Amino acid sequence: MGLFAKIKAGLKKTRESMSASVTSMLHSFTKIDEELFEQLEELLVMGDVGVATSERICSELRKQVKEQGVKDPAKIEDMLKKIIADMLRGGEELNLSTKPSVILVIGVNGVGKTTTIGKIAAMLTRQGKKVILGAADTFRAAAVEQLDVWAKRAGAEIVSQPQGSDPASVVFDSIAAAKARGADVVICDTAGRLHNKKNLMQELAKMNRVIEREAPDCAREVLLVLDATTGQNAVNQAREFKNVADVTGIVLTKLDGTPRGGVILAVREELGIPVKFIGVGEQVDDLQPFNADEFAEALFTKQE
Repeated sequence: MGLFAKIKAGLKKTRESMSASVTSMLHSFTKIDEELFEQLEELLVMGDVGVATSERICSELRKQVKEQGVKDPAKIEDMLKKIIADMLRGGEELNLSTKPSVILVIGVNGVGKTTTIGKIAAMLTRQGKKVILGAADTFRAAAVEQLDVWAKRAGAEIVSQPQGSDPASVVFDSIAAAKARGADVVICDTAGRLHNKKNLMQELAKMNRVIEREAPDCAREVLLVLDATTGQNAVNQAREFKNVADVTGIVLTKLDGTPRGGVILAVREELGIPVKFIGVGEQVDDLQPFNADEFAEALFTKQE
């Protein structure tokens, strides 16, 4: 299955709910009027796009319809696709410009953080990069074992310490190992304790200080993993994490299991954080680098 086919299949539930409703509604109109825009906005909100983002989309659509003198409702869908792609575009590429580069992966427990790390590691090793995984989630039982399984599967190395160890010391050891072994990328897992923000903030700040001291000039990504099935709650989580960490990108997992894929627009628009990857299935290659144009196209394309 090609990349676009994977994304298209992964967005099936969102397309069947939100996008199909939008298409059906547009085909029921014979002219473009205020009622059309109101119904469109309502359908977008129901599709977890969020109120503010839905308003912004419809406002841009009104503007373009007026500027271009569009009269046919059938043309709205293509215009909508382009607006969505434009909103989502920018900052998708991982910055791995130094050797080593460091990726910190954050997110609450249960969103697929460890699996995401394993899949990114597998993708990078397929590209010929040497990857070290730092098991800095020393709080959760079995987190190290889980990461170790993914390290073996991905062909990466792992640096770990016993449960309860200082996470920052694992980051220290991981960077030292990367330097000694000539690794290209260090990917560090972190604890997902958002309910105790003060501890999390202190933990992340300490990790960042270690990175600044041990690899001051390294390219650094802080990827926040969100579960698409949680809908608007994912936006709230992103907002909370943005308050405690310098988040550089979003990984939206479990898109294939939810009709709530529209939440990607709310996260991007309301928080201004680029989407780097989307998860569209269980397989190791089902974590896809994000492409705004392909996403918008897959959102509205018809399923054969």
